[in-house]
Amino acid sequence: MTVDRSALVEFAEACVGLVQADHGVTLDWTLGTLDALDGVCALLTEDGPLDGERLDLWWKLLGAYLGEVVVRTYEGEWEEHEKAGGAYAVSVLGMHGFPFSIVHRVLQDEPGKSLASFARVFPAVAERSRSARPSGE
Repeated sequence: MTVDRSALVEFAEACVGLVQADHGVTLDWTLGTLDALDGVCALLTEDGPLDGERLDLWWKLLGAYLGEVVVRTYEGEWEEHEKAGGAYAVSVLGMHGFPFSIVHRVLQDEPGKSLASFARVFPAVAERSRSARPSGE
């Protein structure tokens, strides 16, 4: 089964519109906007973790936006993955990432979780992985 990227982009675009309308934050598909989006998540969870329909909506919109930023930034792609828990994963720089999983953890107000950190870690992990390989590979 192929991932319907156009549907994911539609959810991501809905995220851009809702964040602008509700929070006055402009998202421009760059890593830099993820810091502002972490701030929006902090506002969303200031009364505690999200649940129910509110969690479902924001999980879908934020996960699609986060994943799409990662895919665009690192020239990756969306994919199905058995560890994605019913959602989609991203494949970038030879690694798999699970944007919907990190969004769920952020919206559950898990300490130390950040959309921006998730997205920015890929180059460092890829470099460390390349450095750890024996020469000649």
